[in-house]
Amino acid sequence: MLPDSPSPATRPRSRSRRRLRAVLLAAASAALMAAALPPPPPVPLGIGDPLFPSLGNPGYDVVAYDIAFTYRGDNTVPLDAVTAIEARVTERLERINLDFSHGTVSAVVVNGLPAEFASAGEDLVVQPLLPLEKGSQARITVEHTSDPRGDEDGWVTTEDGLVMANQADAGHRVFPSNDHPADKAYFTFRITAPSELTAVANGVRTAKRPNGATTTWAYRTRHPMATELAQVAIGDSAVPTREGPGGLPVRDVVPAEDAAALEPWLKKTPGQLEWMESKVGPYPFENYGVLIADAETGYELETQTLSLFERRIFVNGTLPEWYVDSVMVHELAHQWFGDSVTPRTWSDLWLNEGHATWYEALYAEEKSGRLMETRLREAYRRSDQWRADGGPPAAPKPPKPDSKISLFRPVMYDGSALVLYALRQTIGGDAFDRLERAWVSEYRDANASTADFTRLAARIADRDLTAFFQSWLYEERTPPMPGHPDWKSTAPAVRPVSQAR
Repeated sequence: MLPDSPSPATRPRSRSRRRLRAVLLAAASAALMAAALPPPPPVPLGIGDPLFPSLGNPGYDVVAYDIAFTYRGDNTVPLDAVTAIEARVTERLERINLDFSHGTVSAVVVNGLPAEFASAGEDLVVQPLLPLEKGSQARITVEHTSDPRGDEDGWVTTEDGLVMANQADAGHRVFPSNDHPADKAYFTFRITAPSELTAVANGVRTAKRPNGATTTWAYRTRHPMATELAQVAIGDSAVPTREGPGGLPVRDVVPAEDAAALEPWLKKTPGQLEWMESKVGPYPFENYGVLIADAETGYELETQTLSLFERRIFVNGTLPEWYVDSVMVHELAHQWFGDSVTPRTWSDLWLNEGHATWYEALYAEEKSGRLMETRLREAYRRSDQWRADGGPPAAPKPPKPDSKISLFRPVMYDGSALVLYALRQTIGGDAFDRLERAWVSEYRDANASTADFTRLAARIADRDLTAFFQSWLYEERTPPMPGHPDWKSTAPAVRPVSQAR
């Protein structure tokens, strides 16, 4: 994710009896309601992420989602939806918790049998007719609505339809899921919409079926994906295509009326892909493209294979070309760092944003003469204040309860790029370049943690980096920058975190 501030150094930064069927009542807030389960009462669960404790659910691992949406061309009306989840059961479950909070549920079926269900917090709690045994497979099908109304992320309304913006915790506002990046899965999307509109989603299109006034589009990912990276775009769109390096399919999704005006920007993507491949190796997915939406989100987003951008940053003419280019590269870099290699916990977010900022800044330097060192020196000056405000890079403070996106603070962006710069200064450019390539190769399509990165760095550099990473990733004050004893960080205006508690 990247906020659309034009000032890089200051941007804040991305679940066999008829009586078992429950009847849902839609509250004014469109919150989930359901018939009560027999005792004990349903409770929300989480997997223990310190920043998002209610996200994710124990006891199963999702293998695949198959999600069908029916959109009527009206953003004031909820979409009808069916979400089918294939999962491996990792512990005996009498109940299954799914994350889901912004729709109504009409039926749940588990392994072909109807199940009872109820809401608890932001969870859909399902009680199957038969317990699920450890090691078994489960297919959970939920018939529900998906509501685009409201001010929170998830569905974002555009001038001509909808797009998704699920980072960090909004995927379960769109569909029932195990909404934590630690549980990546394959996705199939089936979108039925008025025939005059175009529907696009992550991955490769597998079908387009016209049926008079409506058309059903189907897409499937070829690599696992975190729920926060899911993307479905519906609108009056053009989908220009071209080739990237090695014949990689590049497909963009833009407002049809803007296709010609946006072409000068779209044609940059193959060169940007080639540049990123020269730095870290082959692009990790089946295709790529940019999704330009006529909406104001306040940020750009690395949805997998189809990065989301606001229309205004390309057409308003208020941002310099070099800056927009670097923003495009930031979201592209995330396809390696964050999408292919996905954080194990939200505290590992610095690995996403620090790397994307690194390549954003490096591209601006190599292509437009905007010196990375100048940018990072200014970031170093602000770094102590950033740490005081948001915590150190690998131990961030929790987001504000009413603004989960507040996790994306400056310390996650330029403050984390500083860690990478210091690491390069410490282990040398050759070892750093080998580390970058090894990271995206060894953890491709997987989850990885800060500890995984630090171990790999020590192995590549063939030295003990414990003290280095402890100070740069976890301390309240910014350590001295190797090779730059003249760099100074402004002391925070507030008391150190340890004294302010």
